[in-house]
Amino acid sequence: MSVFYQILFRSALRHLDAETVHHLSFTALRAATAVPGIAPAMQHLLGPREPELTVHALGREFPGPLGLAAGFDKNAESPQGLAALGFGFVEIGTVTAHPQTGNPQPRLFRLVEDRAILNRMGFNNEGSALVAERLHHLQGRPSPLLGVNIGKTKVTPEEEAPADYALSAHRLAEYADYMVVNVSSPNTPGLRDLQSVERLRPLLRSVRQALAESGHADLPLLVKIAPDLADEDVDAVADLALSENLAGVIATNTTISREGLATDPDAVAGLGAGGLSGAPLKERSLEVLRRLRERAGDRLTLVAVGGIETADDAWARIRAGATLVQGYTGLIYGGPLWPRRLHRGLARLVRSAGYRSVADAVGADTDGDAPRARATAHTAGAPRPPGG
Repeated sequence: MSVFYQILFRSALRHLDAETVHHLSFTALRAATAVPGIAPAMQHLLGPREPELTVHALGREFPGPLGLAAGFDKNAESPQGLAALGFGFVEIGTVTAHPQTGNPQPRLFRLVEDRAILNRMGFNNEGSALVAERLHHLQGRPSPLLGVNIGKTKVTPEEEAPADYALSAHRLAEYADYMVVNVSSPNTPGLRDLQSVERLRPLLRSVRQALAESGHADLPLLVKIAPDLADEDVDAVADLALSENLAGVIATNTTISREGLATDPDAVAGLGAGGLSGAPLKERSLEVLRRLRERAGDRLTLVAVGGIETADDAWARIRAGATLVQGYTGLIYGGPLWPRRLHRGLARLVRSAGYRSVADAVGADTDGDAPRARATAHTAGAPRPPGG
């Protein structure tokens, strides 16, 4: 199947408009998994089932550490169908308070030589009211662990951003296993300015208040940051997350950098502005992750995303401090069996390293107690606490 997908991708899919292929493939998945019995059968076949992959984090039990990053299912159209591909959890969004069409097309491009994607979608989504309604109708059905990623409506002035985020948080909290404040997309003007501590703090407090007012004060809240932050700003975000009692940080979003690409520079420039995801993001995302772990230790749950293509990539993130990992571009280039391959490979790495659980390896390469953690895994068999 993997070989077949690679042939299909290189002979046909790569020559079609990327956004069109996305819609066609997602429509096909939704149709297939809407047939009674298909989604559970796929989940049984493709889902993470190795016991060493189970992760306790954010007050939940994840069947596997690999989840689908935000951006694929912006409107919660089929989180069950995507989970059936083998993801341990699915993050929907980014959802904004008000519906918006996003930026003009074309706005999604593949850089095949770099195994990367460039997008300037601009938070195109149907708005948090409609997404909440859709999630309401899904209640009572088998559902994956669900993250909800919220962002700022483009036309909302910066000074009104806290209220804009709060409205979405209030509407969607009931349906989320965790919520993410996205202040790091490069495709909404001024959004990344909200990552500064003086702007981010009141925004997070506004979201917190909305969660409390909706009866979900204990919902795990995370913030998603950009790889382009300076190191001292990464430290500042980690300190803020701790002081505001956030559950964790997702590192990282797409990058505006174009350095080190194999694709012809003129061709890249011709594609225009946007955020780059995939393999070129691998090194910087790992650097940001390590810095967050060194700053916060195991007091924050870190979710790694950016350039994760293989089980070895995921394993490096986990050993650097990530409790959970996410992918998006890896799915595009790896095909529908990619989540299963990655989880299976990760389970082999856990066993070969002498751990009983993937959780035992979190932070093994950055924490001073890594040798003790392995000894514990061998002798007592007790996993370390979630997040470290």
